[in-house]
Amino acid sequence: MPDQEPIPPPPPQGSDPELGPKSTSTGLPSNVAAALACIPLIGGIIFYIVEKHDAFVRFYAMQSIIFGIAWILISIGCALISGLFGAIPIPIMANIFQGLWNMVTWLIYIGLFVILIVAVVRALNGVRWEIPYIGPVARRQEGGAA
Repeated sequence: MPDQEPIPPPPPQGSDPELGPKSTSTGLPSNVAAALACIPLIGGIIFYIVEKHDAFVRFYAMQSIIFGIAWILISIGCALISGLFGAIPIPIMANIFQGLWNMVTWLIYIGLFVILIVAVVRALNGVRWEIPYIGPVARRQEGGAA
C-alpha cells in the first residue's frame, strides 16, 4: 500500500491560545518563558526585549518589570524610615522603634517574596495571574490584552 498518504497530526487541544506548551521566540515553552520572566526586573527586561509574539510571556515580563521597580521603591522607603527612626534623639526610643520597624520590614519582604513565588507557579501552570495593583497596569501597558 505505498499509495497511502500519511495521516495529518491532530489539531492542538483547547481553544485558549495562552495555555499549552507552545514555543516562544526564545525556543522555550510559553509557560517556562513566562516563569523565567517573573524574575523581578532583570528577567522581565530580558524577556520583554526578546519575546515579540507571545502575549502571555510579554504580560509576565511587563508585570515583572513593574514589580521589580515597586520592590526597589519599597526597599528605599523602608531604608529611609529606618534611618528616620535611627535619628530619634533618645537612644532607647530609637532602638525600640528601629527594632519594631525591622520586624515590619522583614514582613514586607516576606510578602513580596510570596507574591513572586505565586507568580512563578501560576506562570508555570499557564495561568495569567495579575499581581494586585501591578497586574492591571501591566495589562494596560501591553495594550489591554485580557
